[in-house]
Amino acid sequence: MSGFILAIDQGTTSSRAILFDPEMKVVGSGQKEFTQHYPASGWVEHDPEEIWSSVVATVKAAMNSAGRDASDVAAIGITNQRETVVIWDRATGKPIHNAIVWQ
Repeated sequence: MSGFILAIDQGTTSSRAILFDPEMKVVGSGQKEFTQHYPASGWVEHDPEEIWSSVVATVKAAMNSAGRDASDVAAIGITNQRETVVIWDRATGKPIHNAIVWQ
């Protein structure tokens, strides 16, 4: 059965994924916190690779808890961390530095 909606909320302290069935009932979810780095007073940074792995883990958790796979998903909605900035190396696709968090 397809027609499921996957919602991904990549926030400032954790990532969350929620899977809704075609009747918009929650059928699966996942949530994973990630490390807050404080390099100076009033500064907050995140490891971009840890952000990505937390999103992947929460999506897998939501799908697995519902017994569904990617072929069941009709649409994905994504929210993210407002003005958080990450600089990527064009050649490698790897982050150059931690994400600088909007807080």
